[in-house]
This record gives sequence, structure tokens and C-alpha cells, in this order.
Amino acid sequence: MSKRVLTTESGAPVADNQNSASAGAGGPLLLQDQHILEKLARFNRERIPERVVHARGSGAYGHFEVTDDVTGFTHADFLSETGRRTEVFVRFSTVADSLGGADAVRDPRGFAVKFYTAEGNYDLVGNNTPVFFIKDPIKFPDFIHSQKRDPFTGRQEPDNVWDFWAHSPEATHQVTWLMGDRGIPASYRHMNGYGSHTYQWTNAEGEAFFVKYHFKTNQGVRSLSGEQAAEIAGKDPSSHQTDLLQAIERGVHPSWTLYVQIMPAAEAADYRFNPFDLTKVWPHADYPLRRVGRLVLDRNPDNVFAEVEQAAFSPNNFVPGIGPSPDKMLQGRLFAYADAHRYRLGVNHTLLAVNAPKATTAHNYGRDGLMAANAQGRHAKNYEPNSYDGPVETGRPLSAPLAVSGHTGTHEAPAHTKDDDFFQAGELYRLLSEEERQRLVANIAGGLSQVSRDDVIEKSLAHFHAADPDYGRRVEEAVRALRED
Repeated sequence: MSKRVLTTESGAPVADNQNSASAGAGGPLLLQDQHILEKLARFNRERIPERVVHARGSGAYGHFEVTDDVTGFTHADFLSETGRRTEVFVRFSTVADSLGGADAVRDPRGFAVKFYTAEGNYDLVGNNTPVFFIKDPIKFPDFIHSQKRDPFTGRQEPDNVWDFWAHSPEATHQVTWLMGDRGIPASYRHMNGYGSHTYQWTNAEGEAFFVKYHFKTNQGVRSLSGEQAAEIAGKDPSSHQTDLLQAIERGVHPSWTLYVQIMPAAEAADYRFNPFDLTKVWPHADYPLRRVGRLVLDRNPDNVFAEVEQAAFSPNNFVPGIGPSPDKMLQGRLFAYADAHRYRLGVNHTLLAVNAPKATTAHNYGRDGLMAANAQGRHAKNYEPNSYDGPVETGRPLSAPLAVSGHTGTHEAPAHTKDDDFFQAGELYRLLSEEERQRLVANIAGGLSQVSRDDVIEKSLAHFHAADPDYGRRVEEAVRALRED
């Protein structure tokens, strides 16, 4: 069988891919050698700006199958009947480190699902924790700056990490998650995923419900201790990528069962805490988990750069029957995620194969821009309305409208009876076994004891005391012991 001919990017055959053209056998290279110029110029441009957060990631294709009827709560087409299957792409990631960082580190994990539905792509962007460190997106750049490499030392600094948390009491709940036993998943297959934010579902009658998504791993939750993680990260920095790739290649297809918590929209205003606060969970006793379906990953990408690095998820990619809630962090991300992809990948990133709709076709009036492939025909118009049979609006909102009132301005969220920053962190601490508490305290003290400023340490300790007296006492004693050594 004859091999295909190697060509330049313009399709011309390459005669010699081993030797550059030169002025004589030992002379300098020639500017006219188009092949080497093209190869070197392209090589210089192989890398694009990495994500500011979630830079280090892995991904896989699969499907989502509906197992339970939820049509009383949403008219989303891909959830319309049991047995319905929808193709998906899932991207997992660490949050704080760069593209070259290790997988086995103490850090939240991104858990992003792209559903290629018949009514357009639906992106559900979440983490492996049900809560987050902050509740208002205006603080997100500050938070990430505090967790990233210091501009002077070039490394992550405990002073910066804990100084921000010390001034952000609402972070106490997520810090308790992060420093606990689930802070370092053993693999992407062995962790849960959460939509984290509150979203809105709307049924065919127009009734609105607020929902939270929970993907429970069917492989069982497994995590690493700090010592185990350090050893694995040293041996294979790509340990989570290796595990996911090899599992799928050998036919062991990871899966998760999707559950939702459902709150009738009318109950939100009088709930005992703000149900749109990303630092809070909804107790299952109030809103029990309701099973929806099963997510299965069964195919690895052919090219990690093209399909994982260029995968673009945005929480503003909704479909009919699903929409946003007043969750402030979600509202900020509706803009920020899509804008990040326009910067990294260009305005036409939605035309890339991994991001384009698969079960339908996009019809709109977007044209031109870098890498444009959206001419849409010789006589297609790029404005609307028009008289030339171009795509038209439906007049049917994707979700129910959100009620608003009051005056514009910068407002704190309306107070609810249980709106404090420490109660749920204390509840989580009290759920832990004695061994889990010991490891949690040791993990917190290990970082907090390295902080150089006493006032930052005192502010942080006050948060743990407020969450639970025993919690605070143990952390304080552990920090003191480490600082006296």
C-alpha cells in the first residue's frame, strides 16, 4: 500500500523533509526554502494563550441517557423522554495552576459538560465541589490573583492565599471542603461533579423551578492524602490524564448518575438562607435528590489540543426549558466565560468541531473575523430582519422571566434568616469522622502556619472558631505547634 505524499500547507508535495536548502553543501540556508519557513513559522505559533483558570485539563466524549421522567419540571428537549440519548463532551481540570502543572494537587476540579442537543449546545459548567469561595463575581479576579503565582516571587504564596481568605469569611465553607479528604481526588473518574450554581428550569406550562445539579460518580469517591499526591505528582504529573485516557482505551467507561435538587420558584424568597448564594448548599432534607439520568464517557479525543485545549464552555449556552437564576456568580460568568474564549480562540471559536452543534445547525448573522468560515452562501444577508428568507426569531423565551424590583446600584444580597458565612462550614465539620477532622486540621495548619503576618492568622482562626468552637480550637493549637517548631 503506497503512503500518502507529504505536502506543504498549500498542498504542494515536499521533496525533502530531512535537509534544509542551502547555498552549497556547507553554506548558509536560503530564504527561498518555503518549506522550512512555513514549518518554523507555524511552530512558533502552535501555542495559544492558556486559560487563566482551569488551564490544565483532560476531556472525553460520551453520552447522557435520561433514566427518569422530569418533564413536569422542564421542557428541555434532551430531557423529554426516558431512554433519550444525547452526545456529550466533558472537560475536567485543575483550577489554579498553569498548563504545565501537576494533576495530583490540592485544588478544586472543573467539571464541565457540553450536551450536543437538537436545540443547540447546552453547557453546564461546574466543579467537584458544590460550593465556591466567593459569592460576587467582582471579587473573582482578586481571588484568582491571590491563588496564582506572586508577581515578585513567581510562586504561590501562603501569605497571599490566606490573606485573601482571612478577608473573605464566606470562603470558610469551601476552604473546609478543599482542606478535607476530598481536596485531592485520586482521579477524575473517582470524584463527583456539581453544577454548583443555581439554575432555572421551566416546564411546558411556564412554571419555573430552581435547580442544582449533582453528578455522583459510579466508580466511588476516592481521594489522595497530601503525601500520596506528592509522590504521584513527582512520578507522573499527568496522572489524572493518564488514568482517564487508559481507562477509556481499555473499555472501562467511567459514568456518573445525575441528580437534581428542585425548588419551586415561589419558595426562594422566604427560604432560610439565600438559595442563590454560591457559598451555600441546599440541605437534602429540604430538597432531596431526584434522579435524572446517566452520564457515560466512552471515547477519547483524537487530538488533545484541538478537542480539549480548544474546547470552549460557556454557562450562557442555554437551551429551551433551562435558564439562569439570580445567582450573582453565575450572572458574572454568563459574560466572562464566552469572552475568555473570544480572547483565546477568536470570535469564531464556535465553528471549531468540538464547539459546534452536532445534533442541529447554527443559523445566525455572525460573519467575518479571524478564521471566518461562516459566509453561509453567495446571497446570504448579514442583517435581520430581511426579505431574503434568512433565519428569524421564534418569540418563545428559553426560560421563565426573573422578577426584579428596587433601585439600581451596588447591593448586598437580601438577608435571609440563616444568611451567615460560617453555619454550613460548621455543619460540614460536624459531619466528619474523628480521623477526617484530624486530617482537615493538619491540612489547614500546614498552610496557615506559613503565613508571615500574625493579624492574617488571627483573622483566619476567627473564621474556624465561628464555624465550630472545636474546629477553631484544633486549628489554633495545630498552627501554634507548627510555628513554635
